[in-house]
Amino acid sequence: MRISTGQMFQQNTNSILNKQSATNTIMAQISSGKRVNTAGDDPVAAIGIDNLKQKNTLIDQFVKNIDYATSHIQQAESQLGQADTLVGSMKESVLRGINGSMTSAERQVIADDMRQSLEQLMSIANTKDESGNYIFAGNKTNNAPFAFDNNGDVVYSGDSGIRKSNVAAGVQVNTNVPGDAAFMNAPNAMGDYGVNYSSLQQGDFVVSSAKITDPTTYSPGSYSFSFADDGAGGLNISVTDSAVPPVTTVTAFDASVPVSVNGIEVKVDGEPQAGDSFSMNEVAEVSIFDTFSKAIALFESGNDAQTPAGQSELAQLLNNIDSGVNQMSQQRSLTGNSLKVLQQYSDNHADEKLINTSALSKLEDLDFASAITEFEKQQLALSAASSLFSKVSSTSLFDYI
Repeated sequence: MRISTGQMFQQNTNSILNKQSATNTIMAQISSGKRVNTAGDDPVAAIGIDNLKQKNTLIDQFVKNIDYATSHIQQAESQLGQADTLVGSMKESVLRGINGSMTSAERQVIADDMRQSLEQLMSIANTKDESGNYIFAGNKTNNAPFAFDNNGDVVYSGDSGIRKSNVAAGVQVNTNVPGDAAFMNAPNAMGDYGVNYSSLQQGDFVVSSAKITDPTTYSPGSYSFSFADDGAGGLNISVTDSAVPPVTTVTAFDASVPVSVNGIEVKVDGEPQAGDSFSMNEVAEVSIFDTFSKAIALFESGNDAQTPAGQSELAQLLNNIDSGVNQMSQQRSLTGNSLKVLQQYSDNHADEKLINTSALSKLEDLDFASAITEFEKQQLALSAASSLFSKVSSTSLFDYI
């Protein structure tokens, strides 16, 4: 078989190039510290490496979401804690104002102090986050959610929106507390109705509950109650509804038995007197702001807080304050649960990333001792091929003539 000079040169050139390529590949591996730099280095390992890197990228995004959620929930929890402390102090002020030995001037001082605290509570409810968004506004984060209207009542202009953050595959966690859930929608401590006591009240009594007990016979609307002498040393109670025309029901009054009318049961504790009266309006939920506003107004109205009607109203307000405190505490408890869940998922992600990184290392990291040995071997082979080609290429037939 003939071997031409061109074939010999080509074969030797290809051999040297192959050795150079192998050497360069090992040099690239040593430089990067990775055994697999391209899919061609190890196609099977490259697929596993790509999958693990995608998983770690997703975990990194989940961790960022958890950090964001944690920051916002911690801020909400902190503000609710401050609100809880402030409301507790305001309740103590209400209890001081009930003291019968206080003068009108002293109650005015309490009212002034409570009004400042109410404004501070409003400031807490209008707290912004680091981006300037209102944290208790639901989804309407650009505008202050709480404000006083022309009547001096606090109105909520946010919504009940819950913002969520993805913290794991298929798992979302709330990142905010809507203001209405925290401050506005506390259950009415009495049930379904609120009571307005007459300023002419003489008896020592209070309505402890007013609840809808039979929805099938319930007739919505307002109701008026009045007490009258039954002529036998006892009292009758008359209940007039808001129907057109109004309907009045008269029954004997017994403080141990709730008054039942139109599917509603009303429990009256104490000793009313003939001529006393009160009215009821539907109030299923109460606002902690309005509850304190009513207490402040009562303390500012001279000696009204010491009248039988004032005492009865204060008893109702104190119950609603407790309901408002419980509402805030429940929302604060929910933020605590969310923080606990976030920490659990954060720990899970850290463990998962550690496992992925370990598997990734096994697939792509380079064994430097083996790589350097292989590099030396390839360099030796390249040097030998080059030396051999140099000698062969310089040999000519004329050297033997």
